[in-house]
Amino acid sequence: MRRKPFPASLVAAKASPIHKLEIDKPRSENEKIARIPTNFLLDHLPRKVRDRIEAELVPVSLSLGEVIHKPGQEIRDLYFPTTCMISVTVTMRDGRTVEAGAIGSHEVVGINAFMGGREITQTEYVVQLPGDAIKIGADPLKIEFNRNTEMRDLMLRYTQAFMAQMTQNVACNRLHRTEQRLARWLLEVRDRVQADEFLLTHEFMAEMLGIRRASVTDAAAKLKKMGIIETMRGYIKIRQLPALEKISCECFKALKEEYERLLGGSSNSPRKLERA
Repeated sequence: MRRKPFPASLVAAKASPIHKLEIDKPRSENEKIARIPTNFLLDHLPRKVRDRIEAELVPVSLSLGEVIHKPGQEIRDLYFPTTCMISVTVTMRDGRTVEAGAIGSHEVVGINAFMGGREITQTEYVVQLPGDAIKIGADPLKIEFNRNTEMRDLMLRYTQAFMAQMTQNVACNRLHRTEQRLARWLLEVRDRVQADEFLLTHEFMAEMLGIRRASVTDAAAKLKKMGIIETMRGYIKIRQLPALEKISCECFKALKEEYERLLGGSSNSPRKLERA
């Protein structure tokens, strides 16, 4: 079954901790700037390209369940997530849905707009964790992709990394235990939304991992008993990151190393845009 939206009361009750910076301790201006959520690919565009497209970049907030692209639609806009996560999903004729890949602060939605075809066929892009992103029309980026070899190289290497993610997901879903897969998936969510707390139901995680809800509940209960995560209805918080990494299967580390090999590590030059 397709995922049902969270009740409005739950979203309102739980939205405030998500992506919230610590404000208990005073921070210098440099520390505050360094903690502004950002997008790796956008920050690593060549300076000349970034300067030319700056006026086209529009900060947006994406809501839970929002569909960014549907099968058969022409891709007119690209989205660079900063604090949201967008799932690439495949839906069967009987309505069952499974996640093929996840897109967050390392990635971009809509890259096939300038990869030879502007339509997506079998996949749907759905916001699975609400938050912020930076939107830009496909045409300005396509112009830069065609004329700037440095940008083209970055986007092609990213495409290779994303293909590696989908390939690794196939192997992981076939070969590893539920606890390992759940730990790996939570680590990937954490990396992509740059936060330790998420609005996630067991039903949704089961749908994304392609397993029974009861299996997710059992695995989450084990992690909670060990003090690794904290859970409430529709809410998960990672409490012990090293322990979660230890339980995770090899896929998380392997994929992280592949991203670093192809893209050169994490972003360290965040920028802040005023909301339009």
